[in-house]
Amino acid sequence: MSDSTALDSFLDKWRARWPEWQVAETFVPAPRRRLAVAWFALLQEFEDAMNIAGDPLPADAKLGWWGEELRDWSRQRSRHPLGRVLEPCPAPWEALAGALPALAAARAPVDDIGEAFSRLRDYAQAVAAVEASLFDAATAGQAANAIAAQTLAARLAEAGPAALAGSGNAGDDGDRGMLQVGEALLKQWPLPRQAPRERRIWAALARQRLQRRVGAGQPVAAAAPLRLLLTAWWAARG
Repeated sequence: MSDSTALDSFLDKWRARWPEWQVAETFVPAPRRRLAVAWFALLQEFEDAMNIAGDPLPADAKLGWWGEELRDWSRQRSRHPLGRVLEPCPAPWEALAGALPALAAARAPVDDIGEAFSRLRDYAQAVAAVEASLFDAATAGQAANAIAAQTLAARLAEAGPAALAGSGNAGDDGDRGMLQVGEALLKQWPLPRQAPRERRIWAALARQRLQRRVGAGQPVAAAAPLRLLLTAWWAARG
C-alpha cells in the first residue's frame, strides 16, 4: 500500500464516523480541511485505544507506540501516514506524547463526571496546545474543558454510562443511565469559544449528537443537513 493510499484510508475512516463533516467543513478554509481531518483522525486513533473492549494490553501498547511516534515528530521524523500531514507542522508533540497515559487511566470507572474530567485534564490541555499551533489560534482553559467533554462523550457512546459513573445510580447500562450521565456531561460541556474554528465546529457536531441521543432516549440518525449547516455556521462564528 502506498503512503498516499494508507493516508487516505485513515482520513476516510474518520469521515465515515463523522458524515456530518461533509456538510460542516464548508465553514473551514479549504487549505486547512485536509489538516483538520488528519488531526481529528489522529485523535480518533487515541480514543479507539481508550475505548478498547476486553484485554487492554494491545491498546496500551498502541498508546506507547504513539508516544514514541509523537516524540519523533518533534524531531521531524515520522513513520505513520498521518505524520505526512501533521509532522511538518511545529507543535508541542512531545507534550502530547507525555499525556497519552491519561487515556489508559480513563478506562477505569469513576464515581462522577467531575472525576472523569480530572483524569483527562492533562490530555485535554495537551490537545488544546497542539490545536493552537496547528490552526494558528489562541487557546484557553475553556478549550481544554470542551476537549475533555468531547472525549468523554466518545467514551460514553462506546463504553456506556457505567464507564463514567461506575458506582453511582447513573451507572445503569440502560436508557436511564445514558440519560442521567449524558445530561450530567452536557451540563459541564462548555462552548469552546476560544478554540480554533475547526475544533468549535467538530465540538458543536459532537455536542449535538449527544443532545439528540439524550433527548430521544436511544441512538438516532444524524441531524438533517439544514440543521447541521446551521450548527456548523453558528460554531464557526465563534
